[in-house]
Amino acid sequence: MAVYLKKGKVQEDIQKDDAKVSEIVRSTIQMVEESGDQAIRSLSEKFDNWSPESFRLSEQQIKEICNSIPEQTVKDIEFAQNNIRKFAEIQLSSLKDVEEETMPGVILGHKNIPVNSVGCYIPGGRYPMVASAHMSVLTAKVAGVKRVIACTPPINGEIPAATVYAMHKAGADEIYILGGIQAMAGMAIGTETIEPVDMIVGPGNAFVAEAKRQLFGRVGIDLFAGPTETLVVADETSDPEMIATDILGQGEHGPTSPGALITTSRHIAEETVKEIKRQLEILPTADIARVSWEDYGQIILVENEEEALKEADRLAFEHVEILTKNPDYFLENMTNYGCLFLGPETNVAYGDKVIGTNHTLPTKGAARYTGGLWVGKFIKTVTYQKVTSKKQSAMIGEYAARLCQLENFAGHAEQALLRVRKYGKSDE
Repeated sequence: MAVYLKKGKVQEDIQKDDAKVSEIVRSTIQMVEESGDQAIRSLSEKFDNWSPESFRLSEQQIKEICNSIPEQTVKDIEFAQNNIRKFAEIQLSSLKDVEEETMPGVILGHKNIPVNSVGCYIPGGRYPMVASAHMSVLTAKVAGVKRVIACTPPINGEIPAATVYAMHKAGADEIYILGGIQAMAGMAIGTETIEPVDMIVGPGNAFVAEAKRQLFGRVGIDLFAGPTETLVVADETSDPEMIATDILGQGEHGPTSPGALITTSRHIAEETVKEIKRQLEILPTADIARVSWEDYGQIILVENEEEALKEADRLAFEHVEILTKNPDYFLENMTNYGCLFLGPETNVAYGDKVIGTNHTLPTKGAARYTGGLWVGKFIKTVTYQKVTSKKQSAMIGEYAARLCQLENFAGHAEQALLRVRKYGKSDE
């Protein structure tokens, strides 16, 4: 039976925090709906102390920024984007149009059509999330999206040059220095100077995630990607220093980022706690990581791998590192996760930044019903039908009419019966 050695915040407290965020987001979206650019500017001034002549960067500004990027940064971004593009192209190749004659004269099929326009959010604030430009903009472009716009906030009143460079190299058609709820609302609703998009994507803090939730419906979204979650599943062969490093390394994202350990070894659990305490004394971002661990950290002691699997699937975390003798057991059997990191040689940071898989992943239990961002999220699989035989149309019409009448749909039935009358005596 699973035993909690450490628990995070109770659900009631989390729900209270969520309710406060929800109301702030609702009122902010309403401002943008009612006042457009004026609201965008007012909100940007209030939250980011940022009010340029134009939030959209000109081609000349982008060129100057790109020319200012250090050579090593250029090479590093190129390496990451090459990996992400390569994997996205592999994923795209798995999506096939289909067309089959399912019975004589009846042709059914589906086509994969990219969304026409997408707005990508690249988080900033304390951390300029350069990698999110690759994950969203580049993936959308590989999918075939015609118009991709991207928003990122200023950092301390400055344009984040490396992020803009990454956006541009990923293929962004429009770049805006704009952050938070106002960026999400501006892209989704549109203003006098921002043409609305069909879909908004990208990770972000609790406010950005809630904005996506509230805007869903008028636009599509990728998924609900809120504060980062990291779970480590470990046995007696694992390294407590590595476990602590990998949990705290993600906890620095923000004070509400859950970190959890499921282990079959009480000794590993106890040593990990000591390691976390030690590392929090020296980690440069300990002010954030400490709060996330103290408020949201969990340690669950289990009897065996089977129980570890059950608890891991119940948590359905975004990132799941497997540090056990047989990591493939979890690859073969685990069903609820955003991304798996198998064995000590890999880690969440690789996935976040460079290795090629996408880092926009489901949180708050969404891994129970969705995977992360990939080219397929930007593509609509739409169906079509074609009947080339009048005789077959009349035959199907007889079945269709009876089934429509069974449901009391007289108008539906008449659509079918019209074909029966017109084509019933045809030899074609």
